Amino acid sequence: MHPPTSPARQWRVPPAVPAVKLAGAVGLVALGLLLADGDPVRLALAVAAAAGMAAWAVRDLLAPVRLAVDADGITVVRGFAGRRHLPWEVVEAVTVDRRTRFGLTGETLEIDAGETLHLLGRADLGAPPAEVAEEVRAAHP
Repeated sequence: MHPPTSPARQWRVPPAVPAVKLAGAVGLVALGLLLADGDPVRLALAVAAAAGMAAWAVRDLLAPVRLAVDADGITVVRGFAGRRHLPWEVVEAVTVDRRTRFGLTGETLEIDAGETLHLLGRADLGAPPAEVAEEVRAAHP
C-alpha cells in the first residue's frame, strides 16, 4: 500500500514541540555539566538523557505529520519516521479515550485497524483529539 498523494486533511506536531524538546536536551547537558562535579557517571547520564530527548525531537522534525485523512483512508506515522496507509475497509473504529489523573483529563485519539491500534495525543495532532476524531469520522466515505 502506498500513502495518498494529496490528503484532504492532515494533523501535525506543532513547531514549538520539537523546539522545547531540543531546548530541554541542551538544558540537560548544561545541568549535567553544572552538577557533575567531576563525576563522569553523572555527566554521562545527563548526556544520555539529552541524547534521548534530542532523538525524540528529531522524530518530530523528520515526521511532523502524524495523521492524514483522504477519501482512500487514513495515513498514520509508524515507527520512528515511517508512514502506514490504512484503507477505510480496515479501520474498525475511531474513538477518543479520556482519562483523569491527578485532577487533569487527558485525551488520546485511538484508531483501531484490526490487528493494529494507533494512539495519538494532542501534542501529536496539534488539536484536541475529540475534534480530530469528528473530522476523521466525517471524512469516511
